Amino acid sequence: MRDNPLRAGGEMPAQVWNIAHRGARAFAPENTLYSFAKAKTFDCPMVEVDVHRSKDGELMVHHDDQLMRCTDVVERYPGRQSYYVSDFTCAELQQLDAGSWYVRQLCLPGVQRDYFLRSLTDDEMHQFVSSEDRAIYCSGQVRLPTLREALEFAEREGMMVNIEIKTLPRMYPGLTEAVVQLVADMGLEHRVLLSSFDHEQLLVVRRLNNAIATAVVTSDRLATPGEYLHMLDADAYHPCCCGAHDSMGFGSVSGMLDSRSIQETRDAKRGVNVWTCNDKDQMRQLIAAGVTGLITDFPNRVRDALAESHAKTRGELNHGGRKDNVNIGAYSEH
Repeated sequence: MRDNPLRAGGEMPAQVWNIAHRGARAFAPENTLYSFAKAKTFDCPMVEVDVHRSKDGELMVHHDDQLMRCTDVVERYPGRQSYYVSDFTCAELQQLDAGSWYVRQLCLPGVQRDYFLRSLTDDEMHQFVSSEDRAIYCSGQVRLPTLREALEFAEREGMMVNIEIKTLPRMYPGLTEAVVQLVADMGLEHRVLLSSFDHEQLLVVRRLNNAIATAVVTSDRLATPGEYLHMLDADAYHPCCCGAHDSMGFGSVSGMLDSRSIQETRDAKRGVNVWTCNDKDQMRQLIAAGVTGLITDFPNRVRDALAESHAKTRGELNHGGRKDNVNIGAYSEH
């Protein structure tokens, strides 16, 4: 079995990883094979997915505990008392239309877009969501994938997968154990990073498997993230940079990035992958501060920010400058 490059002490990526959040969900229905395929077009080395459990125990890729936002579950199964993922069998879940909602948000007047789609520009939609794409997405044929299907896609395409284990608040019995078993059975330990807001699950992973990398997801500010990750034998820190959950300082009075936690985590030989970063100015600052990855709905924007960073670094080196100790204030233009 190959070593997992994401495990602590391994070789850090040569450049910041462009990690597609729920796939490239700005340009395709989230957490579907179509959003993963769209991420591939941006050369994303990794996709981030979320996993729940169906009523009959299948590992299903979906973000929300409930199904109403991203499927036609109410229309297809009217009159149910509740619409949690765990209320439905895998066969029932795979009858749902998981794509039309996305096209309605993009194209129908008066429909309130999800927050991440509100910054989607007309130019981006023209470039990255073709009329053929929209026809497929609203065809009724887009389905919720199983985790196995998502992993099979990633293996075919040579991509890594960040699987977020969604045990809160549903507390699925045996969810983490089942994910670890599937990853091991498929021989994909070297391609997978398991993350969770429920940090107890990271201990479960480590008791079961020493090869799979793990990540602490949090919207809280950790006092000593390097020490905390070491205690859990976790490999990466996933802090938030957006909205009310921002713990990186962008919403602070000063508006300045707090790079301390990034530096401390990197000094501990752990990764720092920040979610959900959709703003180009924030991307520039985080890249300059030394993150290992940006988890984003807009991988095109990360791609552009990385290209700018590489060009700037080349220019500094060509003129005898240094590539370390970058002043993040120099990246304030949009």
